Amino acid sequence: MKLFTKQMRLLTAVVLNGSRDAVVRGLLKLGVMDFVKIKDLDEDDLKRLETRPNESGQSEITVLRERIESVYKLAGLPLPDPESIDLDKIGKLDLETISSFMDSISSEMQAIKDRQSECNKKMVAIEEMLRYAKEGRLQYLDVRVGTLGKDVAELRTKLHGIPFVVLPQEGGDLAVVMTMRRDGMRVNPLLDKFDWTETDDIPQQKKAVGRCIVFLEANYKRFSEMADELRKQVLDVVSNHSAELEHAWATLTVSRLCNEMTGYFSYTKNTAILSGWVPAEDSAAVEAAIKKATDGKCVIEWSEMSEVPREEIPVDIAAPKMLRPFAKMVSNYSTPAYGTVNPIPFVTVAYLTMFALMFADVGQGFVIMLIGIFKTLDYRRNPFKKDGLLNRNVSQLMIYLGIASMVGGALFGSYFGYEVLPAIWFNYHHVVEGGSSNGYSSIYQILGITIWYGIAVIYAGLIINWVNLVREKNWLELVFHKNGILGGWLFGVGIWAANGFVASGYKTMPSSPFLMPAIVIPLVILLFKVPVERFVEKKKGGGLIMDTIMEWLVTVLEIFSGYLANTLSFMRVAGLGIAHVSLMVAFADMAAMYPGVAGVIIQIIGNLLVIAVEGLSAGIQALRLNYYEFFTKFFTGKGIAYEPIRLKSRLTNS
Repeated sequence: MKLFTKQMRLLTAVVLNGSRDAVVRGLLKLGVMDFVKIKDLDEDDLKRLETRPNESGQSEITVLRERIESVYKLAGLPLPDPESIDLDKIGKLDLETISSFMDSISSEMQAIKDRQSECNKKMVAIEEMLRYAKEGRLQYLDVRVGTLGKDVAELRTKLHGIPFVVLPQEGGDLAVVMTMRRDGMRVNPLLDKFDWTETDDIPQQKKAVGRCIVFLEANYKRFSEMADELRKQVLDVVSNHSAELEHAWATLTVSRLCNEMTGYFSYTKNTAILSGWVPAEDSAAVEAAIKKATDGKCVIEWSEMSEVPREEIPVDIAAPKMLRPFAKMVSNYSTPAYGTVNPIPFVTVAYLTMFALMFADVGQGFVIMLIGIFKTLDYRRNPFKKDGLLNRNVSQLMIYLGIASMVGGALFGSYFGYEVLPAIWFNYHHVVEGGSSNGYSSIYQILGITIWYGIAVIYAGLIINWVNLVREKNWLELVFHKNGILGGWLFGVGIWAANGFVASGYKTMPSSPFLMPAIVIPLVILLFKVPVERFVEKKKGGGLIMDTIMEWLVTVLEIFSGYLANTLSFMRVAGLGIAHVSLMVAFADMAAMYPGVAGVIIQIIGNLLVIAVEGLSAGIQALRLNYYEFFTKFFTGKGIAYEPIRLKSRLTNS
């Protein structure tokens, strides 16, 4: 993974129409071109160009792909890996052949699907009745014991379509009928036709519920085995046609992507013109692929980034799989500007350290990590499973958060709220409870740690911003912006002055002669912001003095109030950490009041509550601090996401 967004080059190529499909296949195999519409040509040339509809309709391809994917889903199998598709083995698309093949598969599976549907309905009905009967919620059930004037089997036939149990009573002529009370309007007239006579024998009625439960359990087991057998039959059908299904799916996938590519082409009578952005490191491979596909009969032109406005260049900040949760955080916020620092490694470190400081416990972190591992493996085993409250991304993130929490717990000596091993740094619990540990004896010292941590995070954001501005050659903003060098300087002076004030016991500011010039000189320089901007940008207009004063006041206010608020905002890191410790102390005290099993149960419940409530709160606050205190120092969000047409996942690219 690179420190900066990847350098891009713009390709424009002209190929013969006869070579178009070969070129498309070659580019798809590489999967690195982010296509753009042809627009930067002379107006006369544009008039001679035309677009052409896709030879194969995308809607037909989409429908067939969905049919194939539904077959895989029905069998509980993952889709083929797009990265494993061998483009050299994919022939010309034949929609009629694939459609005919899918019709034969569908007819073969239809009978199984109908039986599965019926089986599932019966299992749902049995499960509902069984649950009510076991829980004693008889207000939802009608359980009758009596005699029938007609055959029991005939009654079962008439009750088809609603949940029911009909059993001959043991040792006599009495029968048992169990139905849902909501179906009474249909069942009661039917029993009347069968000359039903109710018994008032209470013991028989109570015994009847138990017999119904046994019967329902046996039937549920029978239908479960039937469902398993039907799933096996579906799996056998898919396995018997696995090669054909995989080839059809791959052909449709490739055709869809090829059609998407050709949708960006423009045409003359004999040539096709394409254009797109390519990472500089892949430009040689792209050029070679086009030349190979056309036997060298092509014209290729490269435009460097200096020839195109930066805001039109797509940004590639793809991350390796292991950092996918943090790449998602960045993409959810926005896309950084082209040529700037890649924020993913920095947000990874910042987010995890914040969480470790707020939620530091080895035992609880281990539980969070296990939950993350379990959910991640569950999603991998069930690729069609819908995302729940803990979706795929959050599950992967929990693994990192668990590890971070364990590291924090080892530093502060917390293992499910107890000091099992000595703290590497200091014991957080001892300090919060009024004791001392390794030179720390006050909550104010903990607040000081998080404030200095916040200062480090803010300065990291400022340094990243300065690097970005230097790369953009935006010298005015580098000097005069609130997040520029002058703003950073005033922030540093403020930190030095505040530190001296605290060291004096909150009595006096530092007496150094350096303090006043260090503040006044930058403020005077900031007065020249508007005049310099107008001179550089050659802007004319009145109100120079008023604009200068108003701009200066706003900038100074933003610097002094903004940086103060940003710094103090990191006190929430200490606040969450102290709250976490306080809750664990409270549960430990409660457990001590009830020795034995009751105390253990209190501790287990307490830890689970802390993991659920405090863990969620710490995760949200860490995200908030990154977005509002860190990202705002350097993240402009003005970039265009790099979206090449490719087979493989974009997030897995390193």
